[in-house]
Amino acid sequence: MYPNFLLEYDYANLTSNIRRATGKAFGQYKILDNLKFNSDFGYDMSYTTEDQFRGSLTPFQSTNGEAYAQNSITESYVFSNYFTFTEEIGASSALTLIAGMEYNNTDRTFTSVTGTEFPSDDFQTINSAAEITAGAGSRTAYNFLSYFGRATFLIKDKYVFKASVRRDGSSRFGSNNRFGTFPAVSAGWIISEESFFGKNKTLPFLKLRASYGQLGNSEIGDFPSRFLFSGVSYNRVPGLAPTQPGNNDLTWEKSTQVDVGIEFGLFSNRISGELDYYTKETDGLLFNVPLPGSSGTSSINRNIGVLESTGIELVLNSQNVKAGDFSWVTSFNISNYKNEIKTLPNEGSDIVIGRNVNRVGEAVLSFYMPEYAGVDPDNGDALYYINGSDGSRETTNSISQANRIVAGQPNPDWIAGLTNTLAYKGLELDFTFVGEWGASIYNAGGRFQSANGNFEDNQSIDQLNRWQKPGDITNVPQARLYGFNGYGHSTRWLNDASFIRLRNLTLGYNLPASILDRLGFSSLKVYAAGSNLLTFNDFPGYDPEAREDSFDAGAGEPSGIASGQSFYSAPLSKTIIFGLNINF
Repeated sequence: MYPNFLLEYDYANLTSNIRRATGKAFGQYKILDNLKFNSDFGYDMSYTTEDQFRGSLTPFQSTNGEAYAQNSITESYVFSNYFTFTEEIGASSALTLIAGMEYNNTDRTFTSVTGTEFPSDDFQTINSAAEITAGAGSRTAYNFLSYFGRATFLIKDKYVFKASVRRDGSSRFGSNNRFGTFPAVSAGWIISEESFFGKNKTLPFLKLRASYGQLGNSEIGDFPSRFLFSGVSYNRVPGLAPTQPGNNDLTWEKSTQVDVGIEFGLFSNRISGELDYYTKETDGLLFNVPLPGSSGTSSINRNIGVLESTGIELVLNSQNVKAGDFSWVTSFNISNYKNEIKTLPNEGSDIVIGRNVNRVGEAVLSFYMPEYAGVDPDNGDALYYINGSDGSRETTNSISQANRIVAGQPNPDWIAGLTNTLAYKGLELDFTFVGEWGASIYNAGGRFQSANGNFEDNQSIDQLNRWQKPGDITNVPQARLYGFNGYGHSTRWLNDASFIRLRNLTLGYNLPASILDRLGFSSLKVYAAGSNLLTFNDFPGYDPEAREDSFDAGAGEPSGIASGQSFYSAPLSKTIIFGLNINF
């Protein structure tokens, strides 16, 4: 049941305030002509308050009003110190060396309180509540300590060699494996600078490059390796309860990447571009892994396997027209991406997370669910493929008898963008199209909006095509009052997430110098800009880009990472802005 939202609008309020202070201080000391020392300090403090009041007439309010107040403070700083050595070798060669350390620290404190029973809706702060019903408080922190070194060697303006190494330590990891070492090397050769290449207007610039490097990932939240406990109350007697199992061996997720590429210029550099191929192997994936209930906990943080990724990226820039006062420039990029899980613990056993699965040989967090088989034309039953081990394609009207299959993956195979900039005298037009192809998106709200007689939400238009009499051929089951016909999670709600979208459109006019001189301005631009104005796609939900990447997977399923799923996710907003940019 859904209430009238106007009651919430009229009798409730929510106010959030964010106050932020940032700053940076740095100093440099020149030790020698080619040796200097830098010390940098950056600071960032964010203070957030939130006050909410829901009056006695708001939906589902069983008291004379409820108030909630919270505040949180996040404070972080970065302190780095490093030496830089530069040496010019001849007229066209140079060596640069950098060595130093960096320390990052972040603290966050959160408190909240809830009160109920107010003398009237005119009193809306916690001190007027007759009863304090809830309170919470927490503090979290993490820090990083890093040592680094970099070297760049340029030889004769055509050979470039770079090397770096980092030694990073994080408080997020276990005491046994807190630090990781991440080296990288790269080389570039500007072939067009060689004497044998000669002067070539068709291909005036050509560069080959290659790189190898390792990168560490620590994005798994704070204290993931610790044994955590929480204070509890039993019959008003305080106690402790375990909330997270520890893992002293938890460590960095490491990615090793090899990249080869070519940069080029064509037709007197009217066209330029880059073409890259890369392969990346990620070892020790950081995941919250489900555990059997008999273990006493639902999950544990672990490094669980190996993921291999490959991709191709192409960038093209062209100066299409430059004639008098008119110019037209285009930029195009497209990339292909594939990933595959190579190994998992426990002899490669599947790791199922809600409607996603990590399985050897499949993409990370692939969709894993019963396969919808359409509608029985004789009786209107929703059908599912059993998908037995013998490979048969028999169907059943009981979703519990259907085996789950890998039915798609949440990451696009292809991503592309196209930007055009046209200018004539003071008039400018810019527009960018973006697109994605090959990903799937699970419309988790679809089973409530196309519920075939459950009527939990306003129904989607596909219900007009439902089965109504024997012989009807349709993909929408018969509507049965609270009959749950075709209601279960299945590929019925899995859709193609491909789209093309007009991301940005800007039209502007720069006033000419003759007018600016009279006005006393150095520049003045009038413009109108829009974003997400057009979208071309077949997704029946709100928006193929509106995806929640982490939320409760559903009743009876573990909470945690769920990828590529939409549950009434708000679409990206369409915006139109009119502006005036003046410089004196």
